[in-house]
Amino acid sequence: MQKKTLRIGCGAGMADDRIAPAVPLVERGKLDYLVMECLAERTIARETQDRQKDPSKGYNPTLRERMQAVLPGCQANNTRIVTNMGAANPMAAAHVMREEAEAMGLRLPTCAVVMGDEVTDLMRDMSHLRTLEDDKPLEEILPRMASANAYLGADAVRDALATSADIVVTGRVADPSLFLGPMLHHFGWDYSDWNKVAMGTLAGHLLECSGQVTGGCFADPGRKEVPLLAELGYPIAEISEDGSLIVTKTPGSGGRIDRATCTEQLIYEIHNPAAYITPDCVMDVTNVDFIQRAADRVEAVGAVARPRTDTYKVVVGYMDGYIGIGEMGYAGINAVARARLAANVVQDRLTLAGYTYSEMKVDLIGISSLHGEVGDRPEPYEVRLRIAARTNCRKAAAAVGAEVRGLHMQGPASAGGGYSLGVKEVLAVKSVLVPRQLCPTRIETVF
Repeated sequence: MQKKTLRIGCGAGMADDRIAPAVPLVERGKLDYLVMECLAERTIARETQDRQKDPSKGYNPTLRERMQAVLPGCQANNTRIVTNMGAANPMAAAHVMREEAEAMGLRLPTCAVVMGDEVTDLMRDMSHLRTLEDDKPLEEILPRMASANAYLGADAVRDALATSADIVVTGRVADPSLFLGPMLHHFGWDYSDWNKVAMGTLAGHLLECSGQVTGGCFADPGRKEVPLLAELGYPIAEISEDGSLIVTKTPGSGGRIDRATCTEQLIYEIHNPAAYITPDCVMDVTNVDFIQRAADRVEAVGAVARPRTDTYKVVVGYMDGYIGIGEMGYAGINAVARARLAANVVQDRLTLAGYTYSEMKVDLIGISSLHGEVGDRPEPYEVRLRIAARTNCRKAAAAVGAEVRGLHMQGPASAGGGYSLGVKEVLAVKSVLVPRQLCPTRIETVF
């Protein structure tokens, strides 16, 4: 008999999210589905590079550890898993999940693998497209392309769940779509049920960042208190066939769920509240409201939607040079003036050595790193200098940290507090819109 209410929990909201809170979530949350969302915009490009070095890699690096933590509880409580931890190699991820289950003496789970988000070859044939961020031709970045992946929607997850698999593993799927997929599958919602799709998408948006809606990124002592922040629990959505939605959290966990935490998460990363575009709908949250029904139980109402667009957003990851970084601390009387002198010395020495940079940023951490030079403020007794510069030349990037390190012996007085330096290869992303019909999906099952 079909359940009238689904309980869906979020066990991860980013690639390296905390694993520990997912364990009590699956043990005490009475979940039908556990969703783990682990892809940021650049993550899949990074994992593509790993797959190129080793064809057996390319999935989320924490996959084994997360499976070790949640698989026992999921199997004990008949909780199905939906996750995009497959990243650039979802098929390999499925096999790893089964390996971990076997190693723990658990039943081997069946895995439905969503394929079709990787569209690198397609992008090479569509160089005429223009990027959404700056309206430049895609062909400008194609020679440096590392990956290209379409944001698939909830219908791909729905179709994977229809195989009766224990685990659905995907590559790039839009964050709220991972949560909406189980609702489409369980309730049989159609894409013509726009207000139900809107409420399901809202549920996914509220939960997708794990602990953010339960008090993470919210606490501010004396202003916004969060009980037992160290024991922050992960969120749960209770959604009914008619689209009604309750947001709560792991029973007995720290944190809070109320109108304030839900409102802050609602506006997170929504550029246009009246037209939040997902692969499943164009959602309007301008009339969303939150009603406190009990302690840590909030009803969400008011999301509406228009039909989904006929395109997918494709994120293209590409190599964009290097950033060289160097830091040095200064302390004592006149520390700020010495740090400023040190910055000038480093910049002059880099110029004398013939290095050029497309961009250089000089910060005094604690003074100007976040808000720039604003007004008069008390002179601190210690300050940390940070210099970061962007370039297409790795040697020039490395020179930034080398010159900062040289300040120990050949710079202003009293350099200390420990230096740090490094070179980062920059993975950048831009996006284009591609007709849906050019990105067909398929489901492959691993038994």
